[in-house]
Amino acid sequence: MLPRAHPRLLSPLLAVALAGALTGCSLFDGDEPGKTVAQPTSAVAGGGSQLEIPTTVAAGQVSLIQRLGEDGPLRTLSVERNGAWQCLDCAGDGVTSRGTLAPELTERLQVLLANPTLADETDQARRYRTTCIDALTSSLITSAGLITSQDCPGEERTPVAGEILLLLTQATPAEVKG
Repeated sequence: MLPRAHPRLLSPLLAVALAGALTGCSLFDGDEPGKTVAQPTSAVAGGGSQLEIPTTVAAGQVSLIQRLGEDGPLRTLSVERNGAWQCLDCAGDGVTSRGTLAPELTERLQVLLANPTLADETDQARRYRTTCIDALTSSLITSAGLITSQDCPGEERTPVAGEILLLLTQATPAEVKG
C-alpha cells in the first residue's frame, strides 16, 4: 500500500505509472534510436474515483517517474529489457526522446534489477514517506515494487535502487537532481 503523505503528488505519479503499464511495449514504435520527436501531453483525470494502480513492471523492465516539487511537470522514463528507452517530457518541454542503452549498461541494469535485495528497498518494505517540500522526487517502478527517493539533505539512497537511478540518469535525459 502506498503511503498517503502527499495525495496531490501521488495521484499524477500513479496516473503516469498506469499509463505506462497499460501501453507497455507499444511505447516503442520502431523509430530510430536516439531520435527526438515532439508529442502532445495528456492528463489523466481521476474524477474522484479510486483506481487500482499497478506499482510493478515485468522482470527486467524499469520505469522512472520524476517530479520537482508538487507543481513541477512529470518526467517519465521507461526502459525495456533489451535496453530500449523512451523518456516523456524529460526536460519539461513536452518532447519525447528515445534511444537504446549501450550493451554493457543494459547488462549492468539487468544485474541490478535481478538483485534480490531490491525487494528490501521498496517503499512498502521501508515504509517510505516523502518528507521534503520542493525536492526532486524519483520513483522507480520495478518488478520488486515501487522505490521512491527524494533529492533532499539527509536522505540516504538505497544501495541497489540508487545505482539503478544513477545508471538511468547518466545514460538518458532523465536527471538525478532537480
